[in-house]
Amino acid sequence: MWKKILGSLLLLVIAVVGGGLAYLHFKPVNMRAASGITIERTPERLARGNYLFNHLTGCVDCHSPVDEKRFGYPVIPGSQGKGKVVIPGPGMPGTIVAPNITPDPETGAGRWTDGQLLRAIREGIGHDGRVLFPMMPYTEFRNLSDEDVYSIIAYMRTLPQASSSLPATTVKFPVNLFIKSAPSPVDSVPQPNRADRVAWGRYLTTIGGCKFCHSPVENDGSPVKGKEFSGGHVFELAPGARAVTPNLTPDRETGTGTWSESEWLEKFTQYKDYAANGSPVVEPNMNTAMPWLIFSNLDPDDLRAIFAYLRTVPAVKNAVVTHPDAPEEKRAREQGAK
Repeated sequence: MWKKILGSLLLLVIAVVGGGLAYLHFKPVNMRAASGITIERTPERLARGNYLFNHLTGCVDCHSPVDEKRFGYPVIPGSQGKGKVVIPGPGMPGTIVAPNITPDPETGAGRWTDGQLLRAIREGIGHDGRVLFPMMPYTEFRNLSDEDVYSIIAYMRTLPQASSSLPATTVKFPVNLFIKSAPSPVDSVPQPNRADRVAWGRYLTTIGGCKFCHSPVENDGSPVKGKEFSGGHVFELAPGARAVTPNLTPDRETGTGTWSESEWLEKFTQYKDYAANGSPVVEPNMNTAMPWLIFSNLDPDDLRAIFAYLRTVPAVKNAVVTHPDAPEEKRAREQGAK
């Protein structure tokens, strides 16, 4: 009797799971055709796009080969925007590729329209109509103002053309079905008021991806509710070399509650020499997932706005060891266990 009951339950589970996957398979993606927009390349847009692409939004880091042996993973000179295959990490569901976005017509974005780029950046639909893997942070970039995303696209068109053939992204089952729910059409997004420092800081932290990197995450990759900005997001830089993001909330014991604005600014500017003259070779367990090299040249007023906004988020007590595989941290744990 029990065998029959268990057998029936198993069949029910299989039916429910199968039905859910079938629903996801046939569920249409929430997408629309790319617009026919042509973005004018004004000097103001090119300057703003340069700042966003190469610093705040981190486009250059994700879409360029980097020197993995040096602190901060500097972009290899002359390879800006050439794309790369993302190094597989724990749970990576397939081969994820940041494509060549230089104006090369054969292997890059030279034949993609401005509307297709706009749709990819903010809505998560590639030029060929496929759903982009959300490692491309379009769920944050959907908050980019019209003028800022136009500036990024205008600047991308000025990148040196580079031939770089890369494989297509392939996402394994069933993740390829789950990500179909991520894209969403985006209408016009106004530019936030810079005079409102907190609102401007909220905007900058959003498009800069601060919450995603500085929050513990659920199995689906979303920040744990109630623990946003509290750190604890683990990045595996190499086998046996983890970097864990620190707590940015204003908790006075485990976060930034005792930091002054000047200390916050100094933390970023201390890496300017590395950005300008090259960073040193470091062991993987002493490297960082934080893009200090590109963030070191953020506008001081933007950094002040980010600091002001972070002062408004709820304080969360969460002590973090940022380099758990560094030799001194391992020795400390071993001594504490004795």
